[in-house]
Amino acid sequence: MVAHARAGTLAAAALLLTGVLAGCEDGTDDKPGKRADGGTASSSASQHLDWARCEASEGGEAPGSEWRCATVKVPLDYAKPKGDTIGIALIRKEATDRGKRLGSMLFNFGGPGGSGVSILPRAAAGYATLNSRYDLVGFDPRGVAQSAGVRCRDDKAQEKAYQHVDMTPDTAAEEAAFMADGADFGAGCARLSGKVLPYVGTTNAARDMDLIRQALGDEKLTYFGMSYGTELGGTYAHLFPEHVGRTVLDAVVDPTADATGHARNQATGFQRALENYFEDRGEDPKAGTRRVAALLKRIDAEPLPTGTDRELNESLAITGIVTPLYSKDSWPTLTRALDEAENGSGATLLQLADSYNGRDENGHYDTQNHSQRAISCADGKARPTAAEAKALLPEFRKLSPVFGPFLAWDTAGWCSGWPVAGEHDDPEASAPGAGPVLVVGTTGDPATPYEGARRMADELGEGVGVLLSNEGEGHGAYGGNSCVTSTVDSYFLDGEVPVDGKTCS
Repeated sequence: MVAHARAGTLAAAALLLTGVLAGCEDGTDDKPGKRADGGTASSSASQHLDWARCEASEGGEAPGSEWRCATVKVPLDYAKPKGDTIGIALIRKEATDRGKRLGSMLFNFGGPGGSGVSILPRAAAGYATLNSRYDLVGFDPRGVAQSAGVRCRDDKAQEKAYQHVDMTPDTAAEEAAFMADGADFGAGCARLSGKVLPYVGTTNAARDMDLIRQALGDEKLTYFGMSYGTELGGTYAHLFPEHVGRTVLDAVVDPTADATGHARNQATGFQRALENYFEDRGEDPKAGTRRVAALLKRIDAEPLPTGTDRELNESLAITGIVTPLYSKDSWPTLTRALDEAENGSGATLLQLADSYNGRDENGHYDTQNHSQRAISCADGKARPTAAEAKALLPEFRKLSPVFGPFLAWDTAGWCSGWPVAGEHDDPEASAPGAGPVLVVGTTGDPATPYEGARRMADELGEGVGVLLSNEGEGHGAYGGNSCVTSTVDSYFLDGEVPVDGKTCS
């Protein structure tokens, strides 16, 4: 179950795969309900950002000459503002029309665990209209990549877990191995990243965002958050409503759901997307679901060859099926992968799973899943037992015969034996006094189902949350739907707030 892109996560968060990215491919008594910036924000306002040419990120190339990188120093522990600090990595591309510049726009593409420093340059072409008047700014949140990134396992241990730990255990031995693997992963995080592990939660990342805002010289924060970035944006709005500028939250995480609620939402969302996929190809959705569930059962009994020295097991197959559901443009790939698997080859499903799990062709894994798990386990208090997960199985199988068992078990395995206590049951997003926040929900979103967008808009509060609905498929709407894109652009560039409840189709 290691770094298995937690369901909560069947990737809520893997990074948001919107139209703009398609071409690249919660220790102190502070709680989210309290204003708790630690009194440190003003002390960092005078920081000078030393912008310089960016170096290549791990496994990648340096961005072009139009990009500059810098680091802002923030307290490791906001309860000890004069104690240790860590660096938060930033990247910026200046507004192209300097005479009409409006300020900086900060991005978070999701995860948790996504590196804004590496993603933004690859995604920037999709934001060219906004870049005309805004400096585009990405950052690695604390615990991610260049910002004291969490590491928990080496590639060999990661591969062993993916190949040998059954994420939908059927026997007592498989259950024991599943839970033990979760505890082992947490122990590795404590051993390799113990200093930062208690402080990587979303509340601290939101406080960091306010220091970034000040260091950039902006009176208010202009922010574009996607997937997990919507939870981060909601937390920021709650903590700093007076500093909320033009803000868009796309592909929204339900702020009212606890860990089990998120798993339940995703079982619903991914099943909905799978049924929409079958309907689109002219196949009865219920029959298609039964066919995939039967295929997974066969793979669980006998993993498929892939033309390499690695096999496709059931857990990897589920991940491979999930990946193309994020975008309708990838549905043909899902068709090919399922056809291959039913004919005895797991090659394409394994490639899809590797992409999702951050494995390159040389067998090296990135650390996004390490960061994702550390952040979400620092956030959430829940530590369900194996018995509690098993009790969910009948309900979750009914919600989704394909994804339900994985997501039910995930509630227990994800933070099993985690060495750091979680902060809350669900994040606080109420933001009385904040300016309007545009909340975008897509009806066919698999990872962050549409219903969460309405709940976020309601949670932000009357006069703050403004719902924009996209009738369509995929995880995220900006860049994939022209009506949503133009509405968001008009809001960011001209301050035009749409009517609450506007629908794009």
